[in-house]
Amino acid sequence: MGIGLLLAGFFTLVELNCENLFDCIDDTLKQDEEFLPEGSYQWNRTRYWRKLNAIGREILACGEVSSESFAGPVEDNDFQLPDLVALCEVESDSCLYDLTRRSLLRNARYEYVITDSPDARGVDVALLWSPFTFRMLAHHSLRVTPPEGMRPTRDILYACGRVRGGDTLHVFVVHAPSRSGGAAATEPYRQRVAERVCVAVDSICREQPEAKIVVAGDLNAYGQDKSLRRLLGCGLSDISEKASGRHGAEGTYRYHGEWGSLDHILVSKPMALLLNGCYVFDAPFLMEADDTYGGLKPFRTYLGPRYLGGYSDHLPLVARFREFGR
Repeated sequence: MGIGLLLAGFFTLVELNCENLFDCIDDTLKQDEEFLPEGSYQWNRTRYWRKLNAIGREILACGEVSSESFAGPVEDNDFQLPDLVALCEVESDSCLYDLTRRSLLRNARYEYVITDSPDARGVDVALLWSPFTFRMLAHHSLRVTPPEGMRPTRDILYACGRVRGGDTLHVFVVHAPSRSGGAAATEPYRQRVAERVCVAVDSICREQPEAKIVVAGDLNAYGQDKSLRRLLGCGLSDISEKASGRHGAEGTYRYHGEWGSLDHILVSKPMALLLNGCYVFDAPFLMEADDTYGGLKPFRTYLGPRYLGGYSDHLPLVARFREFGR
């Protein structure tokens, strides 16, 4: 089935941590040496293009709609190209150009924007959008001032645009600081990011009490973490809280045999009222056997420095909303 919009009346958002989508070019201002041909990951053009086509295939596959994951009268194998795709762990504009113009995703004709943040490794967040269903009005980066002892982290990407019906949608793409070094020790760093998002959300809501807002990304937080609770405290709902997959995934990430969701999609109340469904996309080609703990796990690109040739260590979240603004 060709790329198209077969399910009129719905708006689809995908969130995905790409797992180190680096180009093969040395950025002398960033610590990207591992992902160069001579680096420890031996990241060459062949692996790079295989990764791009894998991510492109994954995004396209998220448009497949089945009656089991879609609360509406649809036929299995219907298809709707995702309207928005929030991406984490992308190194550069050139990665997105190759992804949207030269990979398997090229016929989707996505436009994109990416941050340019002070993250030491050079990874950023990005947003893809379909120009057929979303018209970008404005976008900018939100810099997070690090507390003492915290390395510079990823900027938050803010974008707003008009959907087909004419209504405005506000989108924040977030990749919060990692849990490396201990969840408790690094929690204040994630709280700083959450506070920055909440300030921006509150500012929008003061001007537009019925604003439609989405916060999507890898928050590096589980359900009871303070940073996530802070975001919920500023009027957002976690529509991905109970998201699971059709093929056994109970979250977007698996660690030592346990499923959990570090990735989240949060929305304002007016947006939550339009929710049709949110689930983890765990198609069989994105999974592999977990030989250590049993069951299945995400089929990732690397396990440590060992190249596996998979997709990502995170699975995508897919959220569908009844189309608004008509």
